[in-house]
Amino acid sequence: MYLTMNRFKVKPGQEAAFEAVWKARDSQLPTVPGFISFHLMKGPAREGYTLYASHTLWQNETAFQDWTKSEAFRMAHRGAGGHGDLYAGPPELEVFDAVQSLAMAG
Repeated sequence: MYLTMNRFKVKPGQEAAFEAVWKARDSQLPTVPGFISFHLMKGPAREGYTLYASHTLWQNETAFQDWTKSEAFRMAHRGAGGHGDLYAGPPELEVFDAVQSLAMAG
């Protein structure tokens, strides 16, 4: 498995607007080969921003790379640059390869 994570520093008072942008997105992810799951997480409020993180789980790095080159990616990110007033800095992308996986029995 392959995890991509973006960290977002959202300006104080802009949390609801940031969340609304994400919830209204046409993400396209469920249609993408190799996509497993997506989560948008809200973290702590810090001095000058509230931390958010998006986590997208992929079957492998190739699936993620294919997504970034796809028309679905362009559609999902259309207009993303128009919300710069919400952020206290650019997003920070981090990527991880699975070393160990555990899941609930079931």
